[in-house]
Amino acid sequence: MTRVEAGFFVTGTDTGVGKTRVACALVTRLRALGLDVGAMKPVETGVGPTGPADAIALRAAAGSVDPLEDVCPQRFTLPAAPDVAAAAEGRSVDLAAIRAAFERVKMRHEWLVAEGAGGLLAPLTEAVSMADLAGWLGLPLVLVARARLGTINHTRLTLEAARARGLGVAGVVISRADGELSDPDARNLARLRSELGELCVGELPFLAPGAPVPPGAIDVERLIERVRVGARWDN
Repeated sequence: MTRVEAGFFVTGTDTGVGKTRVACALVTRLRALGLDVGAMKPVETGVGPTGPADAIALRAAAGSVDPLEDVCPQRFTLPAAPDVAAAAEGRSVDLAAIRAAFERVKMRHEWLVAEGAGGLLAPLTEAVSMADLAGWLGLPLVLVARARLGTINHTRLTLEAARARGLGVAGVVISRADGELSDPDARNLARLRSELGELCVGELPFLAPGAPVPPGAIDVERLIERVRVGARWDN
C-alpha cells in the first residue's frame, strides 16, 4: 500500500531557470500548511565534492528526515544531461535505483515534491526522458519558465510535449532568473502571462544566491486545489 496521496514534479523550460528555488518553496509552503512532505531530486548532475547541492537544499526544506541516498539516488560530476554525465563516468543512469528510492520515500510521506534535471525532454537514457520519469512517478507538473526573450516558444513547446504524453500540468511559475527585464523581455512576458491565464500560478523576482522565495510569490493553495483529485498512485 502506498502512502503518498499527491505532489508535484518540478520541471523547467531549460536548465538554470530556478527549479530548485521553486521546488524548495513548494515544500516549505506545503509543510507550513501542516502537510507531511517528502522531496526528491532523482538525478543530479554537476555534483562537486560537497555533494548534490540541489538535493541537499530540498532535503533541508523537507525537514532532513529522509536519507540523502533516497532523496538523490543518482549523482554525476559532469554538469550535463543525465545520460551524458553518466557516460562520462562509464556509467548509465540506474532507473531501478530511482524506482527503489521513490518507493521508500513515498511510503513515508503524504505529499512528494520531485525536481527534474534540466528540461522535460532531457534524456535519462537513450530511450527514457525526464518526461517519462514524471509520468512514471504519476506527479502533475509545475513548469518553471524563464522570463526572457524566447520564453513563449520554450513554454509552449514544453506544455505541448507534456500534453502529448498525457502529463497533467498543475501550473506555470515564471522565474526572472537572469535579472531585471529589458523592455522587449517585459513585453514578451506580458504576452505569455495573457496566454497562460489561470495556469500561471506565480512569478519569482530576481533573487540573490541563497535568498528565499518571497511569501506569496507562488499560489501553492491553488496548486493544491488542482491536484487533490486525481493525483494519487493506484499501483
